[in-house]
Amino acid sequence: MENEVKISLPKLGESIVSATVVQWFKNEGDRVELDEPLLEVSTDKVNSEIPSPVAGILGRILAPADTELQVGETLALMRVGESSYAAPAPKPIVETAPSSSLDMEDFLSPSVMRLLKEKKIPLSEIDRIPRSGQGGRLTKQDVESYTPSAATPSCPHKKMDVERVKMSAMRKAIADNMVKSFYEAPHASLVTEVDVTRILQLIQEQKSSFLAQHGAKLTITPFVARAICRALHAFPLINASLDGDTIVMKHYVNLGVAVSVDQGVMVPVMRNCQALSAAQIAQQIADLALKSREHRLSLSEVQEGTITMTNFGMTGTLIGIPIIRYPEVAIVGLGAIVKKVAAMPDNSIAIRSVMMISLTFDHRVLDGLYGCGFLNELKKHLEEDISL
Repeated sequence: MENEVKISLPKLGESIVSATVVQWFKNEGDRVELDEPLLEVSTDKVNSEIPSPVAGILGRILAPADTELQVGETLALMRVGESSYAAPAPKPIVETAPSSSLDMEDFLSPSVMRLLKEKKIPLSEIDRIPRSGQGGRLTKQDVESYTPSAATPSCPHKKMDVERVKMSAMRKAIADNMVKSFYEAPHASLVTEVDVTRILQLIQEQKSSFLAQHGAKLTITPFVARAICRALHAFPLINASLDGDTIVMKHYVNLGVAVSVDQGVMVPVMRNCQALSAAQIAQQIADLALKSREHRLSLSEVQEGTITMTNFGMTGTLIGIPIIRYPEVAIVGLGAIVKKVAAMPDNSIAIRSVMMISLTFDHRVLDGLYGCGFLNELKKHLEEDISL
């Protein structure tokens, strides 16, 4: 006897509530073994392969590539049972148009229904939307591309003057998380100037031997990462999260480091960073950055961050105010290093290398004076403790 089993989008990790289908590894009618990779999905954190929870024949694919789903929504139907062991040739899918609004809602996926409601497109107008899904099914992309005729304004510009570029799955996921973080947490920011002349001198002296010994370039980033960990020891509220009305303080530092990739930004996490030396941090950053750019990060390498560091100074930008990564309560931004004339403690004048460091924090969890204390502690460690 043969049964039909729904294959749903599983929970992929902490705070991940949706994903976008990248590609299917199997076609309708193909034989699928238990735990065999079935499809690939993308989130704002990482791409993941979804294994089949059962063995059988892949029946109907309900979420083709570029479809966004919430956790628990149906990806496909699988035929399992005795007869499924002899894979029949796939039959053409023929679907008739639903005859009522209730039938129409059953026919459409939940993500398509949500988008129709968001765009205020009535069910009576669905027949006007061109369909690209299998068996004439209406997809989310079809709805996104459709503009109701009554709402189409006259435009004097030529069509070639406007280009519409659809967000990638990663860009869309990043956008959703940034909106959630920005509107849920009241952001406040502080900026301080740090003299990094002595650190740059050490880097210049040690960079060749460091590369030969550790296989990684010596930059200012590991020094800042170590200083963040030490400053957090004195100001632990920065390294927390908010659960309802409870502040969850972590006694370990899982430091996220923003890495630019071709489709956006990935944030791999260095676990227990507080226990690492500057040399070990440099090695981990180099390894995680390479994995990010080659899309080889595992899900465990992008989860459970407690605070994030982003370096926009590499582009020459002096100051930036980044958005906190939910559910963290703070993010540290590094600006470009520039030379400036400065007055020294003995009233002499010298040319120094300085950088701006910003702290953006959740004002529900901590106040400005606390944030100032953290930045002062961070500044002290960077200017006074420059050993490897």
